[in-house]
Amino acid sequence: MTSTTSNLASDAAPGIRNASKELLQNADSAVVATRDYANHVLDKAENTVRELRGDVDPLVDMLASKAQKLARQSLDMAVEAKDKAQQSLSRYASATTHYVAEQPMRSVLIAAGVGAVVALLVASLRHRKNH
Repeated sequence: MTSTTSNLASDAAPGIRNASKELLQNADSAVVATRDYANHVLDKAENTVRELRGDVDPLVDMLASKAQKLARQSLDMAVEAKDKAQQSLSRYASATTHYVAEQPMRSVLIAAGVGAVVALLVASLRHRKNH
């Protein structure tokens, strides 16, 4: 290198160092400011979520309670319907048994007639399926 170039480089070095230091300080300041802003935004978001959760939790509890009550009522109604159906079936079975005991010949003829009708229906359905 020539002495002029060397002098220029040595004269410029402190300025470059200062500019580099200033650039690093500005970058550090920008990182700190960005971190602070991000923390602030996250804190606000967390507070908003807490507020919303506070509003939603009672609503969820109320809906769950209503759903449990409705399920309990549905189960009670199903049990009641089953009991009524069993009672009706028991009455019909008892009446049928009584009728068969009182009218055995008629019962046999009715059963034979019903069997014949069912056999005709089955035969008709098979005939339609084949054609």
